[in-house]
Amino acid sequence: MSGASTGPKGLRDRALTLLGFAGAFRRSELVALDVSDLQETEAGLIVTIRRSKTDQEGQGRMVAIVRGSIACPIQAVRNWLDAAKIENGPLFRPVAKGGKIMDGRLSDKQVARTIKALAMRLGLDGAVFGGHSLRSGFLTSAAARGASIFKMADQSGHKNMDTLRCYVRNAELFQDHAGAGLL
Repeated sequence: MSGASTGPKGLRDRALTLLGFAGAFRRSELVALDVSDLQETEAGLIVTIRRSKTDQEGQGRMVAIVRGSIACPIQAVRNWLDAAKIENGPLFRPVAKGGKIMDGRLSDKQVARTIKALAMRLGLDGAVFGGHSLRSGFLTSAAARGASIFKMADQSGHKNMDTLRCYVRNAELFQDHAGAGLL
């Protein structure tokens, strides 16, 4: 592994990416998280979203994050917090050159830039990735694996099932296709 992936910025970016994907979070939800919004349990991590695009009143919701066997978002968050020595305040913070962790909150634009940069490091077209990629990637992947649309809505906080169904349709374009076997 390169220093970029194991230094403070790499640890933050790994935690940000894995938690963002596992929670199907919007980038605004990720950057609004404080350490106090996380509760680790034996079963996984409970993340409290205090306010979101579809919850302007601030009723909040809890999102369960399961432990991963391939890439664990819970361990990634723990590694970031331990390395950055963060005990309270904003969960995701800017990292200056030289690895200095800043006190402020990471911006939602930085989340988008981080996802684009990670995609390009993997040899993918960074232009097609951005802040929404973690959320849409989770929902499309969950749909492709046959997850219940209701469980997907629980995870993402979608209130409008028509919006959520777009992710399912995209994942199932070729499944039980009407033209299968015709040609």
